[in-house]
Amino acid sequence: MRSVVLTKGVPDFSEGAVSFDEDGHLERGKTPTVMNPNDRFALEAALQTKVRHGGHVSGMSMGPPGYAEVLQESMESVYLDDSYLLSDRELAASDTWATAITLCSAVEKYEAEVAEVDLIFAGFKTADGETGHTGPQTCWGLEWPIVTHVLALDIDPDERVLRAKRLVEGDIDEIETVEAPLPCMVIADPEFEPTYRRAEHRLTHKRLRAETERRAAAHDEHLTTWDHEDMNLDPDYVGLDGSPTIVSSVDPIPKAPSEREATMVDPDDTEGMNEVLEEMHAFAGGD
Repeated sequence: MRSVVLTKGVPDFSEGAVSFDEDGHLERGKTPTVMNPNDRFALEAALQTKVRHGGHVSGMSMGPPGYAEVLQESMESVYLDDSYLLSDRELAASDTWATAITLCSAVEKYEAEVAEVDLIFAGFKTADGETGHTGPQTCWGLEWPIVTHVLALDIDPDERVLRAKRLVEGDIDEIETVEAPLPCMVIADPEFEPTYRRAEHRLTHKRLRAETERRAAAHDEHLTTWDHEDMNLDPDYVGLDGSPTIVSSVDPIPKAPSEREATMVDPDDTEGMNEVLEEMHAFAGGD
C-alpha cells in the first residue's frame, strides 16, 4: 500500500504559547507552529494500514520552509517513511481552493516520479481555519472517491477495496459500514482509534515506531521540497492571485477574563508575608 498523508502547521493554541496583539489579533510570528492536532488521526490510520498490509507512507504539507519541522513532528510522533514540502513565495496566502490545486499537482507529480498512490489520508479539519474543505477539494480535483468521518478501516488488497466504518452525523449519531475502490481518500474522524489485535501487528507497530523515531532525528535526509515550477503550476492559479475567497472582516479574539483574584504582597512586608505563610501552611502536607 502506498499512502500519502496531508498535514498542516497551525498555531500552537495551548495555554501560554499563543500570542495576541493589543487588538486581540493572532501574532503568528510570535506564536509557535505545531502539527494540526486532527492530522494525528490521519497519520494513525496510515500507520495502521502499513502495519497490516505493508507499503510506504509519505507525508505532504504546503507552507513556508518552517513547515519542515511540522513534517518532522509528524514523522516522530506517529510515523512517516519520508516527507514532501510544497513551498515557495508564489504559494503564499493560498485559500483552501488554491491549496487543493497545489496538492493535486503534487500528488500527480508524486505518482509520475515516485509511485502510484493507493490512499490519501487527511485530518477532519485544521485548528486555525476549521473549514474542513482542503481534503475534499483535493479529492474532487483528483476525481477519487472519498470516505469521511472514518472511525475504523481495513483494506482488501486482492479486491483493491477499502472497507470502513464511518460516523453519520444527524439528529443522532449513527455508524455505517461502507466500501470504496482504491485509490481513494480517507478523512479520519477525531474518534478514530487504531487497532492492533494480532501479536504480529503489535510487534510490527513497535518496530516501525522505533525506526521512525531514529529517522526523524535526521529528517532533512528524508525531506523533498517542491516549488510551483517543480509542480508546473501557473502563479495566476495558486497563492493569493488564485484564491477566490474574500475575507470581509476579522473579529479579534477576546481576552479571557481572569478567574482568580490576585493580591500583591511586598516581600519586605512582614505582616503580609506571615499571612501568605498561614494560607499556604494548610497545603504544605499535600492536603
